[in-house]
Amino acid sequence: MVSVAYIDTSALVKQYIAEVGSDWVKALLAIDRTPTVFTSHLTVVEVTCALARRRHEGTLSPEDHAQALTAFDYDISYRYNIVDVKPAIVDAARRLANQHPLRAYDAVHLATAWLANQELTLAGRPPLTFICADNRLVAIAQTEGLLTDNPNHHP
Repeated sequence: MVSVAYIDTSALVKQYIAEVGSDWVKALLAIDRTPTVFTSHLTVVEVTCALARRRHEGTLSPEDHAQALTAFDYDISYRYNIVDVKPAIVDAARRLANQHPLRAYDAVHLATAWLANQELTLAGRPPLTFICADNRLVAIAQTEGLLTDNPNHHP
């Protein structure tokens, strides 16, 4: 069981939109047993864009969009630990980008998780699990020493 998680946008959006892996994410984030959840401040923009894009494309009704956005706004305020993008994260993201084929936001997510994991383990807490729905990014996270899981592997 995951006690501490870093959830990137590709996985977290599954909490608000039904797609492969959504049931697993919803079970993981169930109120009665939610792990400590970390995510980047960038996730706030990325999930908002994902929801809005689906509304504009017509795959999410205006009512479902409003409901999902309200739930997400609540969760970012009260359930998730939102990590600001600080200079140390930018430096780590640059290092990771020079070592691995990463897109910019993926590098920031991975750097944020990697640094949070370092802080947790140095404080004697359990390591976090990097939860992401991108197989390539999961593989890179594993090479960086992170525990990982992919909600797409739990349909």
